[in-house]
Amino acid sequence: MPDSEAPIIEGVNLRKTYQLGRVRVPVLHGASISIKPREWVAILGASGSGKSTLLHILGGLDRPDTDGGDVMFKGTRVELDRGRTTNEYRNRSIGFVFQFYHLLPELDVLENAVLAKLIPRTGASGLFLLMVVLVGGLLGAGLGAIAAGAGSFEGFGLLPVEEQTDMRSLILALTGMVLGSATLIALVQLAQVLAIKQRSRSSGVATAAKTTLEEFGLGHRLHHRPRELSGGERQRVAIARALGNAPDVLLADEPTGNLDAQTGREILDLLKERHEAGLTIIMVTHDPKVAAYADRIVELEDGCIRT
Repeated sequence: MPDSEAPIIEGVNLRKTYQLGRVRVPVLHGASISIKPREWVAILGASGSGKSTLLHILGGLDRPDTDGGDVMFKGTRVELDRGRTTNEYRNRSIGFVFQFYHLLPELDVLENAVLAKLIPRTGASGLFLLMVVLVGGLLGAGLGAIAAGAGSFEGFGLLPVEEQTDMRSLILALTGMVLGSATLIALVQLAQVLAIKQRSRSSGVATAAKTTLEEFGLGHRLHHRPRELSGGERQRVAIARALGNAPDVLLADEPTGNLDAQTGREILDLLKERHEAGLTIIMVTHDPKVAAYADRIVELEDGCIRT
């Protein structure tokens, strides 16, 4: 790759401090890193050195301190403090692979693999959820008022007339509001799960995921649940999910850390195949043998990158 090629993603003078009670714990002290397209970079460092923090900031899962540096993607500053913009960056430009898979147990292999394709591209889902909460709360409050015999329902309800005080009516109304919101949210979530199951089997959404899973040796596992898979198979599903939206950059956080040596090598070989096909990879690890798979190794020490 030409040395003059512009970076695809950069972390510029990143600083991050966590507040643990009254104690401030600085983790990154001006860490800077630059990754070119189609490059595989391993960030090597001891456990607790801030590797995951750096990766999470690059991927928009965390934010640096105020005035604590910038993340640049294709030459443009990523607005990490803007919800919708950040969500689109995370979902469309970045793929994530973690040590602990994070598969949804109620979904099968194929359904987990297509999740990235099913995430809404607009902010309408948040507004819809707010409406569900409000409608559920109003319905629940209304039922609570009826049960309390409040207002125009005085003389009716579950409480005897002599116990129908304003305070008890208010308590029942508030209880009904909470229960109504919770019940409607649960019903909506159930409907969403069923919708995911239906859409995950539609030809347009599922074809690419099936192809990837078959390439990963999981063609016979499409309808198995995560609990029925080995650790290596779960990680393969997680990688397939991360690749679902054809991200520009794959961020891998200790992708072999929860696997035995042989299975770990298989996962790294799989990543190597994708890298050779043009995928940019940033991987953090504490293991030099794992880091050796990368094109370039940088070390994180004292909160700064050492090349």
